[in-house]
Amino acid sequence: MAELELKSHRFRSEREADWRRLETLLARVERKGPRKLSPDELLELPVLYRQALSSLSIARAISLDLGLVQYLEGLCARSYFFVYGTRTSLGERLARFVRRDWPEAVRALWRETLVSAALGALAAIVTFWLVRRDPDWFYSFIPEGLAGGRDPAASTAFLRGTLYEPVNGVQGLHVLATFLFTHNSQIAMLAFALGFALCLPTAALMVSNGAMLGAFLALFAARNLGVEAGGWLMIHGVTELFAVTLAGAAGMSMGWSVAFPGAASRLEAVGRAGRRGAVVMIGCVIMLFVAGLLEGFARQLVRADLARYGVAAATALFWGLYFYGPRRRR
Repeated sequence: MAELELKSHRFRSEREADWRRLETLLARVERKGPRKLSPDELLELPVLYRQALSSLSIARAISLDLGLVQYLEGLCARSYFFVYGTRTSLGERLARFVRRDWPEAVRALWRETLVSAALGALAAIVTFWLVRRDPDWFYSFIPEGLAGGRDPAASTAFLRGTLYEPVNGVQGLHVLATFLFTHNSQIAMLAFALGFALCLPTAALMVSNGAMLGAFLALFAARNLGVEAGGWLMIHGVTELFAVTLAGAAGMSMGWSVAFPGAASRLEAVGRAGRRGAVVMIGCVIMLFVAGLLEGFARQLVRADLARYGVAAATALFWGLYFYGPRRRR
């Protein structure tokens, strides 16, 4: 027993200075952050951590006192989270998401984005042609509640008024923005969530969304209000439709991974597509929020057609450069 106590005392005396040094550095990091450490101290900390791990292994192997083992276990656990865990603040993490993670995830889905956009555009063209030939087709693509009186039975004066008059006054715009944000977010979430079913539900949602767009434009074009309706729609539609298209691309990526996992296992392929898609979807929610503000406020407050197209062009340029513009290599 005396020999064991002597061994424990010698073991502690030989290594305790390093443990205390490690504990001091960790306390400074936990209290003030890693930026308060000098470059030499940042290099020293992993070395001290590995020494503490070695001490813990020896202490367990030769059955030293339980208190020492528990102390070393706690010290190593604290060190592990600094050495291998995240060391960025919330602000830094958000900045990294906006600056790198989100645009990289979107660029990785460029093929799916083209397919998603093509489905919506094709549906819009076909629906536009159908409604121009026979206005009754309008009711097949746009629900009555969503039309809000904008249907083939409405007068030209009423349709023109909906493009320029405030909706229930300025105060009502808050409610409108909230409703449209919720509605479009649901479409985007469904497009992503249902993508695992071999892309089919996602493709159907993209076609449905495009068909509604084509029917709406055909209705106004029939009254010689196509240019005016385009400005009314695109002031927010560039951001909104792009967000829905990206959500569809994320869903299609999921479905494609289920059907064709490639060299990886199906579970691994779906997991990789799901993580990338989740990053895209977080960004889509941000885009839909911006679109909701533009739709509920800017569209009603900006009345000039040229100004509306100017806002639409500015948003298109911004998103195009943000996602696909040249970037400095890391």
